[in-house]
Amino acid sequence: MKKIMVVCGNGLGSSFIMEMNVKKALTEMGKSAEVDHTDLTSAKSAQADIFIGAADIVAQLDDGTRTIVTLENMMSIPEITSKLESLV
Repeated sequence: MKKIMVVCGNGLGSSFIMEMNVKKALTEMGKSAEVDHTDLTSAKSAQADIFIGAADIVAQLDDGTRTIVTLENMMSIPEITSKLESLV
């Protein structure tokens, strides 16, 4: 099962909301994955198949080996769905 890490600056409110939206998008797609949320600092050492978050945050995680998904609108289920379709 794929592991998706939702990342925000502090790892609290916005990443938790994004985590719920990612889970909702996966359900709508009929897919499943382990989804968790964390702050940027912790994400740098975290293991996951996909890292997802706002552009200014997740760009800092791109080391050339990670799968990074950048969201323009973290509340948009259609955007989350379209960006995860080919990855999960």
